[in-house]
Amino acid sequence: MSCFCNNYLFFPAVSFFTVVLNSGVTHKFFSRMIELAYFTQEDFDLLIQWITDEAVLQNWTGSLFSFPLTHKKLEWYIRDANDIQQSDVFIYKAVDTERGATVGHISLGSISKKNRSARISRVLVGNTAERGRGYCTGMIQALLRIGFKDLQLHRISLGVYTTNTSAIRCYERCGFVTEGISRDVLRYGDEYWSLMEMSILEDEWRQMAQRMAA
Repeated sequence: MSCFCNNYLFFPAVSFFTVVLNSGVTHKFFSRMIELAYFTQEDFDLLIQWITDEAVLQNWTGSLFSFPLTHKKLEWYIRDANDIQQSDVFIYKAVDTERGATVGHISLGSISKKNRSARISRVLVGNTAERGRGYCTGMIQALLRIGFKDLQLHRISLGVYTTNTSAIRCYERCGFVTEGISRDVLRYGDEYWSLMEMSILEDEWRQMAQRMAA
């Protein structure tokens, strides 16, 4: 996997660059609103603050974690992530570039070089008061750019619970199409949650990017 320096297509006056660290290479994406940078131990406390109850946790991670979220669980979560040579998952925080504040979290995992595919997961706009400001759209577009442009992927998928209508609208705005519904995949209390499978292909992303740049 390699990274390229380019101007981005989704936002005006944006740029992409890589930062070389002792441990390897890290992505950074800048848009008019959002910067994606690697999620590290320094970000644990804020993420834990955002996960206020079990429902929020299950919406964010499904069955990956049990409530409450802890430093130990997050250390396991990032243990094999963000190594440009070896990892099949990259985990990011999202920063509002105007305020310098971390506003969200997102990851790109299940990266297959053979199939040129990956899966977006763990999408979260942390502060409920800041939802509806375009952060979700900015985060998704930033990650699609990394996936399709820099990692040269062909297909990116995601899953979203059918009750999360605001997230579904965000993904549709970013070009994702619905592939189907996996019914009653998660039990929460006395309820069962169904999962909507969505995806976008590289040609679809490029066509959308060209329309937005025109």
